Amino acid sequence: MTDEEFDLLDELYFVQSFDYLLEELGWSDELLLQTLHSLFQKAMIKCLASPDDELFGNVDILNEGKSMLFLATKKGLMAHNAI
Repeated sequence: MTDEEFDLLDELYFVQSFDYLLEELGWSDELLLQTLHSLFQKAMIKCLASPDDELFGNVDILNEGKSMLFLATKKGLMAHNAI
């Protein structure tokens, strides 16, 4: 797990918006989108259209991530806490 992935997972114990993550982490849009994409590919985060509406299948975080919400999965939380 990269330092960026660890720091991002630290923010995803609760459902968070792209804008909240951008403000809290102070990263560029590109870095945040790439890190979200990487964690999603590793099944460490969930993507949501709304707080109760999880997105499944082929989720295009790189192009549509700014309008999504994010939450760490059990796998992501376990990996985060193992370090």
